[in-house]
Amino acid sequence: MKKPKIDSPIFFVGVRDNGIISFGSGQPDLPPPRQIFNILPDYRSFKYGLTQGQINLREALAKQYPGAKAENFVITNGASEALDLTIRALSQKFHGGKIMLFRPYYYSYPFLAKISGMTPVISDLKEGRIDLEDFKKKIKGCKAILINSPSNPTGKIESIETLKEIEKITQKLGIYILSDEVYKDLIYERENYLLHGPYVVTINSFSKTYAMCGFRVGYLYARDKELVRAVVEIKARTSMNTGILSQEMAFEATKVPRRQVDSQIKIWRQRRDLIYKGLKDMGFDLWKPEGAFYVFPKIKNANRVVNDLFYKHKVITYDGAWFGNPDRIRLSYALDVKDIKEGLRRIKKYIKGKESWLK
Repeated sequence: MKKPKIDSPIFFVGVRDNGIISFGSGQPDLPPPRQIFNILPDYRSFKYGLTQGQINLREALAKQYPGAKAENFVITNGASEALDLTIRALSQKFHGGKIMLFRPYYYSYPFLAKISGMTPVISDLKEGRIDLEDFKKKIKGCKAILINSPSNPTGKIESIETLKEIEKITQKLGIYILSDEVYKDLIYERENYLLHGPYVVTINSFSKTYAMCGFRVGYLYARDKELVRAVVEIKARTSMNTGILSQEMAFEATKVPRRQVDSQIKIWRQRRDLIYKGLKDMGFDLWKPEGAFYVFPKIKNANRVVNDLFYKHKVITYDGAWFGNPDRIRLSYALDVKDIKEGLRRIKKYIKGKESWLK
């Protein structure tokens, strides 16, 4: 029987089997904080929750953002819903309009823009970072831009100088910044820089920082009350409230000491160094990640590589074309060191004799 061609990341969702090494999904293998499970034996509230999100969780989040109030937050089904709702609300506000995306981008971004009725304007990254000159040429006429730093798929972080310049330009033009910061606690080089201003919408979740992907708790934070209201109106007619048990466990996660979160950085850095060196030693050309947990090496025939690695070597990788860069593959290093080593061994075996693909 002919095996189906792998042409979408959806192919790999939920794929698990003995012997498979998955460099695919960006799902931390580290356990969630033990504290979040303490409420489970006695939790008994299972009625509908507030569409905007439970007050205790929003109040806890407000303490993490200078000058914020609970009313500035909407709790969503992961960061994905936060992005979807925000883009749809902006599309309603501007009757469509243009939204700038930086390529390579997370594979959902163009899809979310198009289904909302907005038109993507693409600016290509330069060495994995925003090209300010290209940004300035293309920004006029846009209603919003979407920034992801640290980046999925590149692992790069934007310079603070660039972010401040973008803040200044967009605020002057009245352009919204959607700042996808789900990896903000996984930065190896510096502290996170929080974009701020009247047109900034911060998107975050508990999935990466607290390894709570399956709980599906994300949020958006915005000073624009009308935008928050519009988002809540859409959510009330689509998903209604985010799961309240998950919200209560997320609330417990907000009490986890910062040092406990920071202690994971050492683990991620060790894995980063291992996979980066392993791929470089094979001859791959790639950026050294500064945050998140992805590498994005160059390789020709990327779709064939993704199919061959899975079907012939039981290794999951993602095609760079899904992120807007067809001559790369994305690997997540959110897996144990022994699995990273085994996966690298299989990749090395596969590319033997194909070194010209790495040029």
